[in-house]
Amino acid sequence: MSQEVLVRGAIVILLIFVAAIYFFTLRARSGQTPLLRRIRAFDVLRGLPGQAIEAGRDLHLSLGIGSLVNETTSDSLAGLAVLDYLAGQAAATGVSPTISMADPTVMLFAQNALRAAHRNDPDRAEEAYRCIRWIAPQPAAYAAGVMNILNIDRVEANVMVGNFGDEYLLMGETAARRGIAHIGGTSNPNTLPFIYASAQETLLGEEIYAAGAYLQKRPAHLGSLAAQDLMRWLVGLFILGSIVIASVS
Repeated sequence: MSQEVLVRGAIVILLIFVAAIYFFTLRARSGQTPLLRRIRAFDVLRGLPGQAIEAGRDLHLSLGIGSLVNETTSDSLAGLAVLDYLAGQAAATGVSPTISMADPTVMLFAQNALRAAHRNDPDRAEEAYRCIRWIAPQPAAYAAGVMNILNIDRVEANVMVGNFGDEYLLMGETAARRGIAHIGGTSNPNTLPFIYASAQETLLGEEIYAAGAYLQKRPAHLGSLAAQDLMRWLVGLFILGSIVIASVS
């Protein structure tokens, strides 16, 4: 198979995918939302802001050690999607979560998320900015800072969604030892065992990328999920058909 044929095939697949996203996004905007399987971590996450307010304690969100200018961008955007939801809740309740990150580019986007959520109340937005903590770019130093937050601050719930490495175990163990409600998620396969061992609820792999669809029901995110499912079916049917043709011929 020539390289030109492969390029044309890739272009066709891309066009089908883009068209599917556009189609399902329009359906979602018209109220025809796709059926989503239940992910318990998102159900629990929706209740954490109210739980923290009732307990009179803080909610901590860790956006991880990822950046927005390298291969960890997708995980960082997933964490920021969770922040968008929590920022909206903070604007409604007046109680902002503590937000920590290791990369300054993520900090800028976190500030923008809070500013957008508090656009009708600039004074409250300025107060919410104080809850954003850029700790350190080094993973070990960042983990130490988060452990300090969990040990000293009055934290009721801990949410960690983004890119993490081995340092996650230090933070996850601290949350588990203190009995803090803990949700963790990343796409890094080397970190998933640490999340599974320490978190009460988990978002494993690509589940973190569905935060916008599950938490805020955004049409573009819902359309993207439906388009991905369609492409999986098409690829599966293509593979099955190829096997059948190869077996018969």
